[in-house]
Amino acid sequence: MPEALKRLIHNISLLPGIGENRATKLAFFLLNANENYLKDFRENIVSIKEKTDICTSCWAITDAWRKTCSICDDSKRDSTQICIVEEYLDMLTLESAGGYTGLYHVLWGAISPINWVFVGDLHFSKLFERIESSDTKLELIIATNPNLEWEATSAFFTEEIEKRKLKHKVKITRLSRGLSSGYIEYADTMSLVSALKERKEV
Repeated sequence: MPEALKRLIHNISLLPGIGENRATKLAFFLLNANENYLKDFRENIVSIKEKTDICTSCWAITDAWRKTCSICDDSKRDSTQICIVEEYLDMLTLESAGGYTGLYHVLWGAISPINWVFVGDLHFSKLFERIESSDTKLELIIATNPNLEWEATSAFFTEEIEKRKLKHKVKITRLSRGLSSGYIEYADTMSLVSALKERKEV
């Protein structure tokens, strides 16, 4: 096998959820693809970093030319609701399920000392700024995965709300426990819609 093809297979195999057999099939697909497709594919990979940025309000991924994402900019969204998610993919999953018309806040992880993820590594400060600057009471919807990491994150969050004397400005709810898979990214649409509608106050 040519060295260039071996390297391509190796690079593809490093992608999440891609084993060596699947990487080999994808590499051969690219090898036999037409030049226009390959050119477009190559340009998208090379420019993905420079053409995307982080929303300065909710920390979602957005176009590099925008300061805030299209959801934060949408005046029709309910600004009194902020759905707190661990990852951007969780936000996309909830948004595609439909039925939620509020805003989001992406933490980009959960507190996990064993994995060297601490409070300072997550985007809490902007969330507290949003709460403090709000003229109306906010509903904070905790839409996170049910595991030990999130329990630690949730405990910090509720304690910090108390410490900052912000309890009067927020109502904290969380998704119902009815998700079939437990994890937002893998949940089906009906389960997500139901979990949002049947959310419970913390």
